[in-house]
Amino acid sequence: MGTSGTADARGIVGTADWGPAARVRDMGTSIFTEMTELARRTGAVNLGQGVPELASPDALLKDVAEAVLSGNNQYPPAVGFPALREAVAEHQLRRYGLDYNPAGEVLITTGATEALASALLALCDPGDEVLAFDPCYDAYAADARLAGARLVAVPLVSDGDGFVLDADALRAAVTARTRVLVLNTPHNPTGKVFTAEELAAIAEIAQEHSLTVVTDEVYEHLVYNGVAHLPIASLPGMRERTLTISSAGKTFSVTGWKIGWVSGPALLVAAVAAAKQFLTYASGTPYQEALARALGSVEEWAADLRETLRHNRNLLSEGLTRAGLRPYRADAGYFLQADVRPWGYADGVTFCRELPERAGVVAIPTSAFYESADAPVWLVRFSFCKREESIRTAVEQLITVR
Repeated sequence: MGTSGTADARGIVGTADWGPAARVRDMGTSIFTEMTELARRTGAVNLGQGVPELASPDALLKDVAEAVLSGNNQYPPAVGFPALREAVAEHQLRRYGLDYNPAGEVLITTGATEALASALLALCDPGDEVLAFDPCYDAYAADARLAGARLVAVPLVSDGDGFVLDADALRAAVTARTRVLVLNTPHNPTGKVFTAEELAAIAEIAQEHSLTVVTDEVYEHLVYNGVAHLPIASLPGMRERTLTISSAGKTFSVTGWKIGWVSGPALLVAAVAAAKQFLTYASGTPYQEALARALGSVEEWAADLRETLRHNRNLLSEGLTRAGLRPYRADAGYFLQADVRPWGYADGVTFCRELPERAGVVAIPTSAFYESADAPVWLVRFSFCKREESIRTAVEQLITVR
C-alpha cells in the first residue's frame, strides 16, 4: 500500500490506494455464511454446514476437563506435545505402514485448515501453480492465493451417481510452474474415495513432474460400504514427496477444538513448521494432551461413528429420493450431492436460497466448491452429520413440499 498524500490537521496522511491488499480484496462473505444466516433467520433445519450434532467420546471430554482444571493451559511446544506427535506416528504406522519419526516428521497444527495454509505458504513462491481436483474445499484456492500462487482446478468426471479421476486432464494441467498437487481423499464435497488405480496414476504424474503432494485426509476414518482409504504416501516413491494432513475434528466430532497434524519427510515438515510458527505458533494445550490418549483407541470409536453416519446417509438418501431429488453416491465423509433439476431448478444457488422458506431446510450449492467454469450448477450438498431427528424432520419437510 502506498503512503503518498497530504497530511490533514491531525497529521493523518490521505492516500488513494489505502485499503486491503489485493490478495484478500474480493474475499467477501461466502455462501456458507449466507446459508447459515438463512437457517438462523428462518428456523430451518441446517443441513448446509458440516458441523456435527453427534456426541464425542466421554473419556476424551473428561480428559480435557481434567487437563484444564489441573492447569495445563499454557503454550505447548511449537511443534506440538511429544505425546501427541508420538500418537500420530503410531497411528500412521499401525493403520498404513507409514513409519514417521515423531521428533521431526510429525507437526501438530491448529486444525487441518492451518496445516493446509502453512503447507502452501511453505512450498509455493509467487507465480507458482497448485493443482486440485474440482469440486474442492474452498480454502485451497484461498491458501494458494495467500501464498502468491494460483490454483489450477482439474475437474473430476461425473460417472453415473459418482465421480472419477480424469488422468489425462490432470497430466495436461501440469505446466512448468506447477509445484504442488493438493489431494483430498476421502473427498469433500462429493464423498468420493480415490481408488488404488487412481492414486497410482496421480503418483506417476507427481513423480514424473517432481511435484510435492499435499493430502487432506480429515475424513480418513469415515468411510462406508467396505471402501478402504489408502494414503498416497504409502505408494512406492511417494513418502518422500508427500505431506499428509489430518485432524481430530471430524473423527471425534470436536470440530471446535482445531487440532490437526502433518506427517511427512523432515525437510518438508520443517518448512511447514517455519510458516506455522508465525501464524498461531501453537494452540490447544489441554486438547492435545487428551487426544494423545484417545488416538490410540480411535478404531473402536470410529467404528461406532461410521455406523451412525452410514445410517444417517441412507436415511437422507432415501428421503431425497422420495422427495424427487436425485442423490449421488457417498462412500465417505459427511455429505450427499443431489440433482435439483427434477424440482424445476436450473441452478443450485437459487434452489438453496429459496429452500429455507419453501421447505424449512438449508443446503449448500455445490457450485461454491468449483473453481472451473463448467461446474454442474444443478448439484446441491446436504450434510448428514446431524442428529437422526434433524434428518428425519428435514426429509419429512422436503417430501411434503414435493
